[in-house]
Amino acid sequence: MILCCGESLIDMLPRTSSGGEPAFAPVAGGAVFNTAIALGRLGAPAGYFGGLSTDLFGTILAEALTASQVDFAACPRSDRPTTLAFVTLVDGHARYAFYDENTAGRMLAESDLPKLGDETSALFFGGISLVSEPCADTYAALCARAGERVVMIDPNIRPGFIKDEARYRTRLAGMLARADIVKISDEDMEWLGTTPEALIAGGTALVLETRGAEGVLAVTARGRIDVPATRATVVDTVGAGDTFNAALLAGLERDRLLTRAALREATLDALRPAVALGARAAAVTVSRAGANPPWAHELEAGA
Repeated sequence: MILCCGESLIDMLPRTSSGGEPAFAPVAGGAVFNTAIALGRLGAPAGYFGGLSTDLFGTILAEALTASQVDFAACPRSDRPTTLAFVTLVDGHARYAFYDENTAGRMLAESDLPKLGDETSALFFGGISLVSEPCADTYAALCARAGERVVMIDPNIRPGFIKDEARYRTRLAGMLARADIVKISDEDMEWLGTTPEALIAGGTALVLETRGAEGVLAVTARGRIDVPATRATVVDTVGAGDTFNAALLAGLERDRLLTRAALREATLDALRPAVALGARAAAVTVSRAGANPPWAHELEAGA
């Protein structure tokens, strides 16, 4: 099972009621949650770990996981509220107001961590859950317990969320040092002051540098390959990166490359199909509104 560890939340999206009044519609979301959903839809053995509330919104999140065939049995449930992100549009640009104090997800503690059994082959971390404390330290502790399981990290750095930069940099540096796979953007690398080559030198087996419409650069100790983006009519880019992460992991699992040894021994040609699957899946997501990743049969139909 590929266990996605991190935030889930409810995006409150702006709408207009039938009476013409401004309203908000609740939609399940969160970067790591979206990755788990995409994995489940692609038929990969998918799991989700994060603090889930027993409130109305927590029920929406749980039902979405179930519908996409994601195992969330490891999630601690509490009566703390669910994180809410209210979205408003200002001159066509989305602005977010987060309500995250004392929530089920944010207050996740090290005592809530699951025991990792043999059924868990890989762990995925990323998003704002690596910023907000105390849950960020909890996920770092879980990463440190990964053992010989594959670890993938997508830092997806959002400077506006960071309140204690020194602590965040230290935490993220420790997790990146353990990561076998890192997906990273130009903006992330600039903020961290790193490069794919530096990450490889630090022990990462596979670095994916995403470049939007220009595709993906995959870097290993053996060299690098460019994988072009799949053409699509872009409706919005919400969830595209999360879908790429999921499809990459699903492709590696399909090709029996999702072990630490296999990743380090793999040729660039052997890795290409999984990276290409990520690009194809992301193209489907950007072609429709919201974080709505494809099911396996949709990719098979378009292959």
